[in-house]
Amino acid sequence: MSEPEKKEVSDKEKETAKQDEKEKDTAQGGKKTPVSGKAKPGSGKRSGTPSKGNKGAAEKGRSTPKGNAKSKTKEDVKAPTPDPTGETEEEEEGLPEGCVPLFMSAKSQEIFSCVCDTDVTEENPIKVIMKADIMEDFRNRAAVCDFHPVKQEVQDFPSDEIVIVYDPDFKFGQNFYIAVTEDAKEKILNPFGPEGEGGEGGEKEEEVVYKYIPPESKDWVSHGSEKEIKEENVVENRRRIKISARRIRKEFGAPCNFQDRNVADAKDAYVECTAYEDRTFELKKVELDKSIQAVPELTEQGTNTDWRYPRNANTQYYPREFSDKEKETVEKSNDLQTFTKDMVPRFELALQQNEIMDVFFIDWLHLGDADGSFGNKADNHLKEYQSFTDLQFSKDRTITAIQWHPTIKGVVAVAVAEKLSFDERIDNCAKVIMTPSLILIWSFTDPIHPQLLLEAPDDIYSFQFSPSDPNIICGGCYNGQVVLWDISAHADRLKQQRGSNRNKKSNVLLPPSPDKRLTFRNEGLLQPGFEDPNALKTPVVRYCAVSSIENSHRAAITDIQWVPDHMELNRMGVPQENKSLQACQIMSCATDYCVLVWDTRPVKGPGQLITAKETDKGPKNPIGVPNTFKHLDLSWKPILKVALHKSEPGGDHSPTKFTIQERQGDRGTLGKATDGTDLSKEAAMGGGYYTKPGSGKDKRTLQSVKTHFYVGTEDGEIVYVDWMPQKDQDTGKIQTPKPDFYHAIHDGPVNTLQRSPFFKDVVLCIGGWTFTLWKETVNSGPILQSAASTVKLSAGHWSPSRPGVFYIAKVDGSVDVWDLLDKTHEPCMTQNVSPVPITSLYPFPVSQKQHLMAVGDNAGTLHILEIPWSLRQPTANEYTGISNYFEREVKRRAFVVSRWDFREIEKRELEQEHKRKMGIAPNVQLTEEEIEYRQKQEYAAYLDEENTFLRELGLKDDDEPLPET
Repeated sequence: MSEPEKKEVSDKEKETAKQDEKEKDTAQGGKKTPVSGKAKPGSGKRSGTPSKGNKGAAEKGRSTPKGNAKSKTKEDVKAPTPDPTGETEEEEEGLPEGCVPLFMSAKSQEIFSCVCDTDVTEENPIKVIMKADIMEDFRNRAAVCDFHPVKQEVQDFPSDEIVIVYDPDFKFGQNFYIAVTEDAKEKILNPFGPEGEGGEGGEKEEEVVYKYIPPESKDWVSHGSEKEIKEENVVENRRRIKISARRIRKEFGAPCNFQDRNVADAKDAYVECTAYEDRTFELKKVELDKSIQAVPELTEQGTNTDWRYPRNANTQYYPREFSDKEKETVEKSNDLQTFTKDMVPRFELALQQNEIMDVFFIDWLHLGDADGSFGNKADNHLKEYQSFTDLQFSKDRTITAIQWHPTIKGVVAVAVAEKLSFDERIDNCAKVIMTPSLILIWSFTDPIHPQLLLEAPDDIYSFQFSPSDPNIICGGCYNGQVVLWDISAHADRLKQQRGSNRNKKSNVLLPPSPDKRLTFRNEGLLQPGFEDPNALKTPVVRYCAVSSIENSHRAAITDIQWVPDHMELNRMGVPQENKSLQACQIMSCATDYCVLVWDTRPVKGPGQLITAKETDKGPKNPIGVPNTFKHLDLSWKPILKVALHKSEPGGDHSPTKFTIQERQGDRGTLGKATDGTDLSKEAAMGGGYYTKPGSGKDKRTLQSVKTHFYVGTEDGEIVYVDWMPQKDQDTGKIQTPKPDFYHAIHDGPVNTLQRSPFFKDVVLCIGGWTFTLWKETVNSGPILQSAASTVKLSAGHWSPSRPGVFYIAKVDGSVDVWDLLDKTHEPCMTQNVSPVPITSLYPFPVSQKQHLMAVGDNAGTLHILEIPWSLRQPTANEYTGISNYFEREVKRRAFVVSRWDFREIEKRELEQEHKRKMGIAPNVQLTEEEIEYRQKQEYAAYLDEENTFLRELGLKDDDEPLPET
């Protein structure tokens, strides 16, 4: 037969066999029996034809279609085609060789995508599973995995694909069976093998050739997935930490010797690492899914009585009292009289004891509360009250200056700057320009977000609130410019209580702010209903005015102060009366060898300081900056320059800090003021200055104001100089006089120069590794000088409530508390505050019962510490004791100076005595003959000594004559 005819006969035989199987299954109750392989012993009862005992139940449990089994006759059922191998039907119904029954739960079916009647059916019972997926399930679910009974067979299986077959009728005991050998797998996948080896018809299937059609490219259609991918990307948003480890050359390869040591043997050997809340892990979620379900509102009510007939009723109680007759009986009773007689002596004794002392007073609880003590021993350390840091603006920066708000409690401002050296700033100048320079104003009501951000053209190293108007702030930049801010529009925001600026509601859509950095403030539009979107934003306040670069400092401004509001300086440095009592002048210093005085008023005429009320009437500029100091912006010039020349040639002094004696609020100098005309005459006669003060005809001169002030320099020097210019006797120019004195006393730059709040003439100076105390009338040196510390000192401040206490910060992150009444050679307490160097600190009395200290470190964190009672409450007569101590030190300093003079006189006397012994009479002129004679004598004595030396060496005979002189 030809190949087409063979193929046609084979197809007919297959269709006949399938039809016979269907008719047979219908006759047996619809059960389908697959023909595959030999039967395993012991599995024929469940997998093959039901036994006699179970046959009825099997037939009863299955539904037989009506008219199907009965209508079929034996003639209609044809026997299947006999297998060439000669195996019987009973053997073909058994479990195929190399297969094992396997039960798969619904969970496993979902994992491997072989859900019954969905992924695998009776028509397509075969499923191929990757071996790697099964091994992954072993690792995830271990013994719970349904493949665990055949774990070893799966592991030893040579191929990467494993075949399972769906058994819907549980013929072999489970709902699946698995091929654990390669031969069983091939028989299941290829039931029609080569000709002569089995299969129906023994015909070879025709090979099908598939043609590969390459896919066509299509345009990309975005569904928003790239945004999610971008949000999930890990981006470095913080600067990498640089660590430099150094070691001495001689210690390379040296062995390390470790030994035990008692903690109590060494000071500061024990450091307590207390647990604290790390704000680094408080991250905000980008997306949060929440489920919401609507449920009916539940109401629970109950009663314990059924009040069917309610009516109004009330009940009133009266005290039960004795009648008059009963009262008389009780008063005349013997028991009452006996009790009274017994209790009267005890009652009188108790009254007498209460008059003498309080018997209920607990001495232990009130121990240490006496006025003469230093406070409770258990309350003598600085407590951590609060800390402020911002992950965007202050993290990894250094805090350069701290100022408390003078009128609003709980508000503190800090200036932050980049931690870069001068060379690094030059290398990264472009990056520094792009980085915002800010002053952060924090409030205790919101410790997470700053209340205001003051923008500056460069990093701020010193700033101060105006003493007369706290809404005006002046600051000094790193590039030498002076900046002014006006925060009047945001004053209400600083006064709000906790959370009030974040809970405002409004049912009116607010228009956008002209400046996106500023919040839109319109209280009239705020109505309950919707949340104000601008309330959560931190306003960024732009500076109102900045000085001109050509007239500013040539170096970073390290200190800036407001001149007290009751005085002002004219162009000749003469202190005059300020009738407006509004602070209008600023003093600043930098390391460019000068101190400058700035005036915030208009240049022309004696106009007063422009207030915010006057400027708010006119239109503001497009970015929302008030016009308070519009007349100064980019044209501001200093009115007075104090140049710090040295007394001898070799350069000038580079100031870093300065302090003047006049204080804010000291109005006593106004009573001693005189007319400017008198002082002008005196100045013209004395040669100090000969011109009249500008626009000062009607202003009085403050005679009691001391024009000398202290200046601390970059070289650790203390300079005492007069800011009023004088006429130089040599050149005839009017310039700043040379300093009265200066002392190079410190071994590092001066970082603190502050007057005591209780003594105007006592100055605390800190620089390098030491600190000193100076008295204004003592020019020979400090009245107190500390020993060199093991750690460099970084900042300091006087206590605002105790005259003898001041605080000093160090670069190791600790704070020293010095109490001059207790110790003068070492601090009375040292406390660790931060793991990084401390850059500034500022104690401030918030209330009478609470004093806080703001401490800024090199990591940009602002620590608020609570000062204990013992350090804020002055002891009895502390002011008098400290005053006496300063007087004793002044006398000691005078004694030291007298001893210096005495030693100088003694030295001169010894020199004169030595000259007298040499025959040189004091103040006697010798003639030429006498001088020549004495020179000959000295030469003859020299020759004698030379000959004696040569004879001792044997180089000259004793008989040899001496040379003639």
